[in-house]
Amino acid sequence: MRIDPELAATLAAVADEGTLDAASRRLQITPSAVSQRLRTLEQQLGRVLVVRSKPAQLTAAGESVVRLARQIALLEQDALAGLGIDDASLPQRPVIPLAVNADSMATWFLPPLARLSAQHGVDFDLHRDDQNFTARLLESGTVMAAVTSEHAPVAGCSVSPLGVLEYRAAASAEYVQRWFPEGVTEEALASAPFVDFDRRDTLQHEWLRMQGLAPQGIPRHYVPASHDYALAVELGLGWGMVPRLQRTDGLVDLGGPPLRVALFWQQWNLRSALLDTIATEIAAEARAVLQP
Repeated sequence: MRIDPELAATLAAVADEGTLDAASRRLQITPSAVSQRLRTLEQQLGRVLVVRSKPAQLTAAGESVVRLARQIALLEQDALAGLGIDDASLPQRPVIPLAVNADSMATWFLPPLARLSAQHGVDFDLHRDDQNFTARLLESGTVMAAVTSEHAPVAGCSVSPLGVLEYRAAASAEYVQRWFPEGVTEEALASAPFVDFDRRDTLQHEWLRMQGLAPQGIPRHYVPASHDYALAVELGLGWGMVPRLQRTDGLVDLGGPPLRVALFWQQWNLRSALLDTIATEIAAEARAVLQP
């Protein structure tokens, strides 16, 4: 059985755009033509590939087909480059979807992407998630590569170390004066509010446990944006685990051991000059700014 690349690309467009109407505009065909292509592909494979909700949701079978579509598009881009066809003559610039954790995006990940985009005429589609969950986006075919804390390679992917992002517990000077006048004691920590990134963020919880405290019942604020998170801590909303790369003179170290999060680069195990170039640039930036 052969999967038609055009039909697979149509499914990928639906996954990217979220609706059949949006996919039709991107592909410059009618919504009914998009629907017909999906039905044809599902009939050929004997599988339901997409749940036609808003936004559209891929099934497990659909994720496999989308991954194939992205691999074909990447190989096509490499082939065109090998033929000496310049970017200006292509119908559209290649789009590379990547997954990255919020703290990396806010501190070190964007500069190499800016250089790559300028040098190679590539567009990036960034998916932000916690470093513990970005690997899932690789498995689903949503992204081609990811910054992740998982050192075990996802099936069909290669993995290489990037470095360590170090976090330290910190707060504003005013916050320390208000909540820790007698020092950062267990009693003070039990009532001092802290800042969580989101409900999957465990860094503050891990640090509290290292101080002998359970995080349950301690007041907390949720600030789900990396730059705003560091700003919230600096403004005195609460204490928090702030990346070393985001530390400012306005923050006071609360002591205790730092938390070190090892980061890895995982990418499809597919020989692609473009993807390898991206990996090389990302690794060089990581060596320059992250701890070994």
